[in-house]
Amino acid sequence: MHKKILIENIGKIHTTEMGIGRIQKNLEISEEPVSYCISKLKQENSTVTKEGKNYYVEVDDCRITINSSSFTIITAHKK
Repeated sequence: MHKKILIENIGKIHTTEMGIGRIQKNLEISEEPVSYCISKLKQENSTVTKEGKNYYVEVDDCRITINSSSFTIITAHKK
């Protein structure tokens, strides 16, 4: 259910200027973080849970935090 909501609102998913650097650093990636996180969300094996005001996308070795009302990617971490 939560994954469906994120997929339906995929065009609204974004991050802040500070978020870009934080996500790249935490996940050790050099590519554009929003499209990277969206590609992770779209993976068949990704799971989405909601705790409080945030969605948590867990897939492979990372956990992505997305605000449920603004669809802002707040942060992402390697597990």
